[in-house]
Amino acid sequence: MATTPRLQEKYKTEVVPALQKEFGYTNIMQVPTLAKVVINIGMGEAIADAKRMDNAVRDLGQITGQRPVVTKAKRSVATFKLRQGMSIGCMVTLRGQHMYDFLDKLINVALPRLRDFQGVSADAFDGRGNYTLGIREQLVFPEIDYDKVDKVRGMEITIVTSAHTDEEGRRLLKLLGMPFKSAK
Repeated sequence: MATTPRLQEKYKTEVVPALQKEFGYTNIMQVPTLAKVVINIGMGEAIADAKRMDNAVRDLGQITGQRPVVTKAKRSVATFKLRQGMSIGCMVTLRGQHMYDFLDKLINVALPRLRDFQGVSADAFDGRGNYTLGIREQLVFPEIDYDKVDKVRGMEITIVTSAHTDEEGRRLLKLLGMPFKSAK
C-alpha cells in the first residue's frame, strides 16, 4: 500500500481541526480542500523555434513526474505571427497524491531556493480562494540538471481549492506551510 504524502497527513491531522475551529464549520465536509494544482509554461518563442517546446515539455515532465499536455493557439493573431493550432505552451494538472507531493516540494525545497526570497505575495488570490504563483526560473526545482537547460523559463502555478472566499483559501495555504510575506 502506498504511503500517504506528508502534506496530506498534515492536512488531515492539523489543518482540518484548525479550520473547523477558526471558521466555525459544523461538518467536516465544509472545510476547504485542495482540488488540483495546474502548472503552465507559456512559450511565445515556440512560434519561431519548435525545438524549444520539446525542452520545455521535458523540464515540466521532470518537475511534476507527469507527461505535460501541449497547448495550442485557439485563434490566429497576425501581429504575433501566430496561426490557429500552433503550439504555444505546455501544462500539467496534478491531483491526489501527486498534487500533495508537488506542493510539499514547492513549499519546502523550491521556494526557499529562490534568490532573495522573502515570501510569496498574499494578494494573488482570484476572489474564490484559488491562488496563482509565478516562478521566473525552472532551476529552483532539484530535478532540473543545470547543464541540460537550454533557456531559463518561467512557469505559472495555480493552486485550486474548494474554498469560497480568499480568506479561507489564504488560511488553508498558510496552515499547509505556504510562506506568505508578512504584512508591513
